[in-house]
Amino acid sequence: MGRLIVISNRVSPPSDVGGGTQGGLAMALAAALREHSGVWFGWSGRTTETYTGQVGVQRAGGVTVATMDLEEQDIDEYYNGYANKTLWPLFHHRVDLTAYERSFGEGYARVNARFAETVLPLIEDGDFVWIHDYHLIPLAQELRKRGVKNRIGFFLHIPWPTRHLMTTLPRHDRLVEALFDYNLVGFQTNDSLEAFEDYVVHEAGGEVGPDHHLTAFGRTADFGAFPIGMDVTEFTAALEGETAGRELQRVQASLLGRQMIIGVDRLDYSKGLEERFLAYEQFLIDNPDMQEKVFLLQIATPSREDVEAYQEIRGRLDGESGRINGAFATVDWVPIRYVNRGYRRDQLAGFYRAAKLGLVTPLRDGMNLVAKEYVAAQDPDDPGVLILSRFAGAAEQMAEALIVNPFSREDVSEAILKGLSMPLPERRRRWESLMAGLRATDVSAWRDSFVSALMKGGPARLVAR
Repeated sequence: MGRLIVISNRVSPPSDVGGGTQGGLAMALAAALREHSGVWFGWSGRTTETYTGQVGVQRAGGVTVATMDLEEQDIDEYYNGYANKTLWPLFHHRVDLTAYERSFGEGYARVNARFAETVLPLIEDGDFVWIHDYHLIPLAQELRKRGVKNRIGFFLHIPWPTRHLMTTLPRHDRLVEALFDYNLVGFQTNDSLEAFEDYVVHEAGGEVGPDHHLTAFGRTADFGAFPIGMDVTEFTAALEGETAGRELQRVQASLLGRQMIIGVDRLDYSKGLEERFLAYEQFLIDNPDMQEKVFLLQIATPSREDVEAYQEIRGRLDGESGRINGAFATVDWVPIRYVNRGYRRDQLAGFYRAAKLGLVTPLRDGMNLVAKEYVAAQDPDDPGVLILSRFAGAAEQMAEALIVNPFSREDVSEAILKGLSMPLPERRRRWESLMAGLRATDVSAWRDSFVSALMKGGPARLVAR
């Protein structure tokens, strides 16, 4: 059995169980790498004046980690540019925010070629290569050009856009064609898989065979939905720790008999935070008797602050939260506690446990593990209620949540009232069903199902052009 080579834009080996950005995904990938004596390769996060292709290798958390540095221009064009100003908004259905600049595409191609050149000496015959996310879609194509015949898999952590939106991307066919140099491509949801198949059939003139075996561009590959899970065991263990307990007590002391709604998101326009604030305002207007009895704790962790769209969303959220608080606050009650900072996962576990409602209402999301973490953090004897956007990938798996349209203030407002007034037996029934689903489809099951599928079969297949 060959080794597993994991390649991602950034490398996140686990070092601290409760740590903020290092969670179940890093743990699961690290476990697979240890099992298969593998290597995790990616960008170091550092810049260099001139790209050299030099690889730094270290051991971290029992995993061999290999990294390379990129030039400042690479970061501007590949990461801030094509990845996060072109693909991210497009794949989240925000064509209005999508930037199409030739230099971005050139930088994206250049950096994927550099990834291929640099990782190539690390790949041995018989190894299995698993590439992650939208930053590196063309990487298998670059590796094939350099003679790599190993089985290569790709997993997209964000949604795949509808056919009509995908065709707004200049040279969209080249990006899709690059996916056919993989042996296996995984999406988060059936919705994304179906959107991809629709493109292949109607734009590429391809065919969909049994078990999502697709043929197009003179090649054939396997595609599937592999919804990612969370590490339930690790998260619940963190919940029992000192940090989570301290944060739970801290929040409970601040409740003063009120019920708390919680939202935890990266500060991103895809998360629907403006719409969430307006829906919560609608709830306060619709239910004046609930004023001073409830508040929203919204944690919004800043990200991609070099991208103009993220600067703008932060300014708008500051304005909306201030306006709503100014309109409704009293001398001893503020309706929105809006926090712009990040917290460790064990801290968040305590916050989740204290919240009567988890409000997860992205406008478009690949999965959204916050929804799953909120459920996992609940007290089995007195669980809270999850309100979940129908446009989050998690909605395909979490039907016992209160599923809402995040674009409708009234829909979300009514769900908040229903969740806050839901009887205990119904809350328990919903939570037990959701929790059983989390355990059955945890991050280890996701990892094992993908790796198992990748390791089946022979080399990359060609068909007549």
